[in-house]
Amino acid sequence: MSHFDEMQMFVRIVDAGSISKAADQLGVAKSGVSRRLSDLESRLGVKLINRTTRRSSLTEAGTAYYRGAVALLANVAELDASVASSEARLEGVLHVAVPLSFGLCHLAPAIREFIAANPAVDVHIDFSDRRIDLVEQGVELGIRIANLEDSSLQARRICPIRMVLCASPDYLSKHGTPRSPEDLSSHRLLHYDGGSGRPLRLAGDDGKARVVRAQPRVTANNGDFLCEMAAAGFGVCLIPTFIAWQALRAGALVSLLDDYPQPALAAWAVYPRNRYLSRRARALIDFLVERFGERPYWDEVS
Repeated sequence: MSHFDEMQMFVRIVDAGSISKAADQLGVAKSGVSRRLSDLESRLGVKLINRTTRRSSLTEAGTAYYRGAVALLANVAELDASVASSEARLEGVLHVAVPLSFGLCHLAPAIREFIAANPAVDVHIDFSDRRIDLVEQGVELGIRIANLEDSSLQARRICPIRMVLCASPDYLSKHGTPRSPEDLSSHRLLHYDGGSGRPLRLAGDDGKARVVRAQPRVTANNGDFLCEMAAAGFGVCLIPTFIAWQALRAGALVSLLDDYPQPALAAWAVYPRNRYLSRRARALIDFLVERFGERPYWDEVS
């Protein structure tokens, strides 16, 4: 193994948090990774990682070597890309983490087109609404729907995400149409909760958030399920238009409280700081930005 390969392997161990996780991500035996780490330490004449049966931690020398290795690997990757022809075909493996509903409904068709146009790129996708640690999991690029708060990540905005409060015509005929956020306290709510435990909040006429004081009839961590429940007449829900758009166009759902617009979110492409982003990842981001734009097709008036 070359010095460069040893350095890459060491960074993967630190990022993954353990030798066993690094071995899984690299697709090699744990014993092989452990042996290579020992060879690296022997060559350098210093211990890089303190290893016990329960935990591992970087030594002072290991911390310095890790920081230098990350910077050096990023510089090498950037140098390679800078001299490579922009016309050269994209190739290699791209690991992407995407949210479940948005990923299956809208990103999957886009990624199929991207792969068809770039047949030398292999894409490994994690469909999940859980927010993973990109570095620890060895994921190069994540797609997140949020107001970004994690300053440890670099990000590029892909498209706006609009929320809509909606219910079925049948439900509204039986329970009445709310005219203000306060009216929702007497309605049956279908509430999305991805694990944050946050109550339903809506914008008031003064632009300030209003907490809806009502016990949700149904709480779930999947927007598609809530959309189907709302269309079936079980209550009122606040969901992204990228989920509700077809039901809204078909008349199965009706938007409510349009005079109280909700704060817009966005879909973001995120990736770790201080890590070089490959040409294939940059190309995918450019492709998604151009495909969805500032007026995504699900928000177009039919």
